[in-house]
Amino acid sequence: MEESQVLGMLSALSEQTRLRMLRFLVTRGPDGAPAGEVAAAVGASSSRSSFHLSALERAGVLTSEKRSRQVIYRANFPALGAFLAFLLEDCCAGHPEVRECCTGAARS
Repeated sequence: MEESQVLGMLSALSEQTRLRMLRFLVTRGPDGAPAGEVAAAVGASSSRSSFHLSALERAGVLTSEKRSRQVIYRANFPALGAFLAFLLEDCCAGHPEVRECCTGAARS
């Protein structure tokens, strides 16, 4: 993953509503959810949620698919995985203490 992509994702996720949207869509898995359902889940108006969903999609955090009159949004799991790998491997240089925190071994 390129540094510019990581910066775009960090920027997109640095807003509370957008982070909540991602959390919700992660729980929906590959099925995703229509924009209206995402908005309701995070307590955002439809116009505001459209703005935030577009920003997340532009950053590569989400994908969308038009189905009839609805737009279905999904978490972009491959991109999120690459994003986390970049942070862990490139930014943290695979530091053992950071890795331990991320794998859950420290919680056991």
